[in-house]
Amino acid sequence: MRLPRDVTGDDLAKAMQTLGYEMTRQTGSHMRLTTSEHGEHHVTIPRHNPLRVGTLAAILGDVAAHFQTAREDLARRLFR
Repeated sequence: MRLPRDVTGDDLAKAMQTLGYEMTRQTGSHMRLTTSEHGEHHVTIPRHNPLRVGTLAAILGDVAAHFQTAREDLARRLFR
């Protein structure tokens, strides 16, 4: 699956709520999300509009590794 090119940081943070992530803090233009599912995991998302494709791919790769799934499967789940 090709990653979407028009995802904002806010859109990604909202989509990640389905995985159990909650915003724990914000510093400047960056949000810190945390989940306790499958162990505690933190991820930082910039509030850019839109996110760069490489940034989005890196964030999804980190989250996919935490949930032990493929990045493509995670992207399908978040961006149907």
